[in-house]
Amino acid sequence: MVVSMGDPSGIGPEIIAKAWERRAAHDLPPFVAVGDPRAVARVWSGPMEAVAQPAEVATVFARALPVLAVPDAADVTPGTPDLEGARCALQSLELAAGLAVQGAARALVTGPVSKAQLYRVGFTQPGQTEFVADRCGIARDNAVMMLVGPSLRVVPITTHVALADVPGLLTVDLVLAKARATVRGLHRTFGIARPRLAFAGLNPHAGESGEMGCEEIDVLEPAIAILRSEGVDCAGPLAADTMFHPRARARYDAALCCYHDQALLPLKTLHFDEGVNVTLGLPIVRTSPDHGTAFSIAGRDMAEPGAMIAAIRLAGEAADRRAAARAYG
Repeated sequence: MVVSMGDPSGIGPEIIAKAWERRAAHDLPPFVAVGDPRAVARVWSGPMEAVAQPAEVATVFARALPVLAVPDAADVTPGTPDLEGARCALQSLELAAGLAVQGAARALVTGPVSKAQLYRVGFTQPGQTEFVADRCGIARDNAVMMLVGPSLRVVPITTHVALADVPGLLTVDLVLAKARATVRGLHRTFGIARPRLAFAGLNPHAGESGEMGCEEIDVLEPAIAILRSEGVDCAGPLAADTMFHPRARARYDAALCCYHDQALLPLKTLHFDEGVNVTLGLPIVRTSPDHGTAFSIAGRDMAEPGAMIAAIRLAGEAADRRAAARAYG
């Protein structure tokens, strides 16, 4: 599989190298880092070996971290983001995604990037999820960002948008698209035969029967009724503040939330060092550690690789499930 380094000034190079160091302890599948090998060398003294294509990884992985270098990468400094680093991150993402889409790699893992820096060099997508969906030829609404931890899976129905815009963006069609992709993804990626979904209300107390807002009545309830008519096991809309304690989490396989922070706050509170971003609805497997570039600690040997390790492991498991499903028709 291919792992794009993300912003070379962030912690991506370090956590990828540390994941390789711990490959045996976590039974990680072979992977190749895509990016600037100098960014890795500045933060890690372990063995690296250049490869020209993913097919070479199997023979290299046991003895060294395989690296597929991006062309014309500029010199960067850990912890000091700049436009050259952003261009390198975008090149790494383009190359890694292209290899996965072409079938040269069985899965794609993306390292953390700075959206603010990427926007300055012409990046036009809201985030990497949307970028990868576009490269796969998938409509944005049909690509679902799921955040995964050991005891929780969450899906934000709206993602990287201002909170003030959320009520106007919530529609029955959008909820249905996200929910259907989630059901398919839970089956294909996680092997869950009959997924159980729980829907968080947008408003306090799930709107209190319209007294605190009508999005639950006008949007969520009709969508849930349609899903139930299709045989999907759905609960909700529920008050979001009651959905994430241990007993509640045991009742569903994924929680669909109306906006970004409603989904990510519980996930990061419970599983900050293990959270994985999984894109459902794609013809390829794509995961990413659910954290940012952490420029403030880059180059200081302080980055925790747990989320990157989890992202690589989950990508390998998902790729294995897809391969087995194809083999058995």
